[in-house]
Amino acid sequence: MNTKITIKPVRWVQKNLFNTPYNTVLTILCVWVLWNILSSLFSWLSQSEWAVISENLRLFLVGRFPESQLWRMGAIALIPILIASTLVVRRSQAWNFVLIPLGLASITWLANGGFGLPLIRSSLWGGLFLTLFAAAISTALAFPLGLLLALGRRSELPVIRGISTIYIELVRGLPLIGILFMAQVMLPLVVPFRLDRLLRAILGLTFFNAAYLAENIRSGLQSLPLGQSEAARSLGLNSIQTLRFIILPQALRLVIPAIVGQFISLFKDTSLLALFALFELTGIARSILSQPQFIGRNGEVYLFIGLIYWMFCFGLSQFSKRLEVRSS
Repeated sequence: MNTKITIKPVRWVQKNLFNTPYNTVLTILCVWVLWNILSSLFSWLSQSEWAVISENLRLFLVGRFPESQLWRMGAIALIPILIASTLVVRRSQAWNFVLIPLGLASITWLANGGFGLPLIRSSLWGGLFLTLFAAAISTALAFPLGLLLALGRRSELPVIRGISTIYIELVRGLPLIGILFMAQVMLPLVVPFRLDRLLRAILGLTFFNAAYLAENIRSGLQSLPLGQSEAARSLGLNSIQTLRFIILPQALRLVIPAIVGQFISLFKDTSLLALFALFELTGIARSILSQPQFIGRNGEVYLFIGLIYWMFCFGLSQFSKRLEVRSS
């Protein structure tokens, strides 16, 4: 038995990697390239100065948020866990309309202050906290707006259908950086009250991603056969009940991967906020690299924040797979 185990890998290598002179040369070349890459990587890792990470870990996580108020970060981290556990226990979609807005309002209150808590200016927010905050609020605002746009584009009223179509096609034809610049420059000119820079950035992310979410949701709506609506009407359901209980649950289930993919894209797009003096994860990295003792340590810093982005994006993709399996 041991002989067979040792022979099989050798035969597989001979059959797949060294079966022809061309494959033999290609295999040797690939091994040489991989060896050089890995040896250079290990050499760089052994010479890297990781003190830039350990000494600035607080900046990476929360930016310049006051140290005396860091307990708020722990409370903010617990809110999504409590909401998720409550929704699992209740197993009622109606709770989404209460708990999710309540949770977002609580996160905003804890982060910003007011109503008994010291006010913390958004200019002191930063790092991973600001990235997650901007992504979460933009996601919470973009999804219902995208849903309304998708329904509006399928509306039988020409005015609503026309407005929704123009908005979706116009926004999808513009780059995100252009939308963000317009949000920073144009919104203060048309809004009678002062908008915080972070709020303007969140609105720009929301308006941009809502257009893409609308098309994702619309593709799910179009994939459903017309017999679904006709069957619902024959059972006595009105249009709103048909949409809520029959059409939307099936359509959203079909486009879960596309929706989660758009949320992942939104999370990564928050890195553009560094262009507007918002010190999210990428912006705080640039600030850390300007410290005299850590000038030139770009590799360590960007590898660290790259791993953070990857962990969250990979976690979202895994959540998408589990959600898709559970809802099927």
